[in-house]
Amino acid sequence: MKLPPIRVLDLTGSPEEMGQTHGSAYGEQIRQYTQERVELASSALWTGGSLSQADVLEIAEGMLAAHESFSPPLHAEMMAMAKAAGITPAEAIIVGGFTDFIDTVRAEVGGQVPESVQEDDCTAVIIPDQRADGAGFLAQTWDMHDSATKHVILLRIQPDDAPASLIFTTGGALAQLGMNEHGVCVGINNLTATDGQRGVTWPTVVREALNQQSAAAARDVILNADLAGGHNFHLFDAMGDGYSIEAMPTVRPVETLDQAAIVRTNHTLSPEAGEVEGAKAPEMMASSRLRLQTGIDLVDRAGITADDLMELTREPTAICQVPVEPYHIESSGAAVMRPKTKEFWACWGQPACNDYQLIEFP
Repeated sequence: MKLPPIRVLDLTGSPEEMGQTHGSAYGEQIRQYTQERVELASSALWTGGSLSQADVLEIAEGMLAAHESFSPPLHAEMMAMAKAAGITPAEAIIVGGFTDFIDTVRAEVGGQVPESVQEDDCTAVIIPDQRADGAGFLAQTWDMHDSATKHVILLRIQPDDAPASLIFTTGGALAQLGMNEHGVCVGINNLTATDGQRGVTWPTVVREALNQQSAAAARDVILNADLAGGHNFHLFDAMGDGYSIEAMPTVRPVETLDQAAIVRTNHTLSPEAGEVEGAKAPEMMASSRLRLQTGIDLVDRAGITADDLMELTREPTAICQVPVEPYHIESSGAAVMRPKTKEFWACWGQPACNDYQLIEFP
C-alpha cells in the first residue's frame, strides 16, 4: 500500500519537555496502540498462559524500577510521554517494549511460544567502509505485525544534555533504531528469548546507546544493561567500527565487524544465544534463513551504494514482507544510515511500495 512521507516529530529540550511533546502529539494513537498491546499480552495466544490484564500490568509495573535505574533521564521522558498521552507508566512499558515484555511474561507463566503468533521481524545489514567506497552503511527493514504500520513515526530529537538524533520508531516508544549526530547508528532484529526477566526493554536501551559517541561505547551500554528480553543489536559508527550483539538477558555474544558485511535476520547464529532462544515454527525459521541468505548474496561485493541497500529492502521474494495469514507480518518501514556522511534515509510502509526520504538532522 502506498503511504505518504514518514511523519516527522521534532522533540527538543529537557526529557520532560520531549516526553510531553511526544505524548501530546500522538496521544490518541498511543492510547489505541496501548490497548491493542495490553490485550495481546493478556492472551494465551501470545504468552502461552492466560493472564488477566491486572496481572499483565503488575508485571509491567515491576519493570519500572529497572528502567529508572538504567537511565533516569529516559525514564523521566517515558513517564512524561505516558502522562501526556493518558496512559499509565506500566502501559508505557508495554506499548514501547512489547516484544521484550512478552519474553518476560512468557518466562513468568512458563508458556511456550505459540506458532500462530510467532514473529518474523527485520532484515539488517552492516556494510563495512571498504565495501562502500570508504563510507559504509547500516540498513534494515523494520518488520512487525501489520497493525503496527500505521503507528510508525520519525523522531528528530535535540535533547538539552544528549546528542541530537534521528529515530525511526512508533508512537509511544522512545526508539526502535536510529543515528546520532556523532554518526553512531543502532539497528535491531527481534529474537525470542526464553530467559526473559523484569528488566529494561529494548527502546530504552536503543536510546541510551544513541547517547554515546562511539559504537564501542554503545556496545558497552548493551552489554551492561539489565535486559528484559532478546534482540540482536547492530552498531556502526563514523570511524567504521561495528558490532552485532545477540543480546539475551543471560548471554550476549558479540561479533566485531571485519572485512565482510554482517547480515542478520531473526534467529541466533551463536551457540551461546541459541541455548536460550525460543523455538520457531518451521515456516518462520525457513523465512528467517531465506532472508539471511538473500541478504548475504546481495551484499557480497564491493561498491555498495545507498540505492543498492534501498533495493535490498525492496527485494520481493524474501526481504520485503507482505502480510499473510496467520502471521500478518509486514515490512512496516525501513532505514538506510551512512554514519560517515550523516545521511539518514527513511521509508514508511513496505519499501517495495513506498519512497525513501532523506531526513536532515535538527
